Amino acid sequence: MKEDIQYSVDDHLFTAQDYLSLVNDIWPGEYDEKFVSIALQQTTNITAWDNERLIGCVRLLTDGYIFGTIPEILVHPDYQKLGIGRQLMELAWEASPTSLFLGAQPGKEAFFEKLGYTKSLQSYQKKKERKK
Repeated sequence: MKEDIQYSVDDHLFTAQDYLSLVNDIWPGEYDEKFVSIALQQTTNITAWDNERLIGCVRLLTDGYIFGTIPEILVHPDYQKLGIGRQLMELAWEASPTSLFLGAQPGKEAFFEKLGYTKSLQSYQKKKERKK
């Protein structure tokens, strides 16, 4: 694991710009900064920083009692395989007051299984156009 990475649980200091910089390195697309900012306010955001650069983020969404989920976990490609994703997920588990349910992208299942997650419900989606 990279030693100089700093983690923050419930990070209120990072911006939508920080987040979008990371997202666009992983999932390039057109995102509206205003809507991203609103979305980030709805989740507990756990971040990983290399100095001033956001290099990882996991978002935790929970009702506080019955249900919790991880909408996404992102680690910059240059920082993958260093234990950062594992640390972010462990911090999310500690921060969550509930069990966690999540979907895994195809090919990423082994990452979650190594962390003790087990296959559960089948995932479904119905997509809407993203606001621009």
